[in-house]
Amino acid sequence: MKYRTIGTDPAHRREVSVLALGAMLFGSLTDEKTSFAVLDRYVEAGGNFIDTSDNYAFWTDGGQGGQSEELLGRWRRSRRVGDEIVVATKLGARPLAPGTGYTDNPEGLSAKVIREAAERSRERLGLEKLDLLYAHIDDHTVPQRETVEGFGELVAEGAVGLLGVSNQAVWRVERARALAAAAGLPGYEVLQYQHSHLRPRFDIPGEFSPDGSLSHAGAELLGYVRAEPALTLVAYTPLLAGAYVREDKPLPPDYDHPGTPARLAVLRDVAGETGATVNQVVLAWQIGGALPIVPLTGVSSVTQLEENLAAVDLELTEDQRARLDAAH
Repeated sequence: MKYRTIGTDPAHRREVSVLALGAMLFGSLTDEKTSFAVLDRYVEAGGNFIDTSDNYAFWTDGGQGGQSEELLGRWRRSRRVGDEIVVATKLGARPLAPGTGYTDNPEGLSAKVIREAAERSRERLGLEKLDLLYAHIDDHTVPQRETVEGFGELVAEGAVGLLGVSNQAVWRVERARALAAAAGLPGYEVLQYQHSHLRPRFDIPGEFSPDGSLSHAGAELLGYVRAEPALTLVAYTPLLAGAYVREDKPLPPDYDHPGTPARLAVLRDVAGETGATVNQVVLAWQIGGALPIVPLTGVSSVTQLEENLAAVDLELTEDQRARLDAAH
C-alpha cells in the first residue's frame, strides 16, 4: 500500500492509504458477512481510509440511514480496531423524517444539527473522535458563518480532527474557508466530489442544483486544488458504478457527448499495453497524477476489492499518462 497526507495541522493531519474504501451500502444492500470480509481484506492489504455518512443508506428502506455507520461500529468493536484506521463520515444530508430525502427534507448545516449529528455518528461508530467530518451538501438556509463556527467548535473540543466538504459550488467552499481563516478557525481541507477519467457535461441539472452539476470535480475545482496546497480531493464513483467494464451498465447521461469515445479508446489502449483492466488504469491514473487525488471505491465483494487494490502498484509510463491526459 502507498500513503499520502491529508490535513496540514500536525495535531490532526493523517497518513491515509491512496485508495479509500466506501462503506455506503455496508449493512444494507451488502450483508454483514460480506462487509466484514471486505473490510478485513482492505485492512490486511494496508488500507486505512474508510468512508461513510450518517444518511447511508436511507434510500434502501425508506428510513433515515445510519446502517453503514452502525455496521462499521460493530466491525470496529469485533476486530478491536483503534485509531490506526481513519474513518470519515458526513452530515447534513440525513432526511429529517422517514420517507423523505436529502433534496426535499435534509437536516442541513445549522450549528445545532452539526453538534447533534456528529454526536450520533460518534456513538454509532464507537469513536471518541471523528477523524474527518464532511459537510455532505450545502445549506443556503443557514449563514455560512454559523456552519463554519459549528464545525470549528467540534474541532476545538477534540470531537473532530479534520474537516471536509462535498457537493458544493467552489465559490461557496472558498467563502467558507475564508470565513474560517478570518476567524482563526479550522477550515475545509478535504474535498469529496465525483471524479473519473471520463469528463462529464456540466450543463445538465444535478441533484444539488438546477443550474448544473455541483457534484462533479470540473476544471474550476481541479484548478482550486492545484492552487491550494492544503487541499486534497477524494474522488467518489471513479469507476462509474461499473460502467467502464460492464455491458449491462450504461454510462450515465452526463457522459454522453462527443469527447467520451476518445477518452474510452485511450483507456482501453493503455489497459492492453499494461495487461491491467480499464478500472485499474483509471485508478492508477488518479493515484499517480500531479494532483493530490484519493480515489474512493465502493465494492460488494472481496474479488472487486482485489482488482482495485492491484491498481495501487500499477505504474503508468510518462507517455501513457500524457496520452490519458490529452485525449478529448
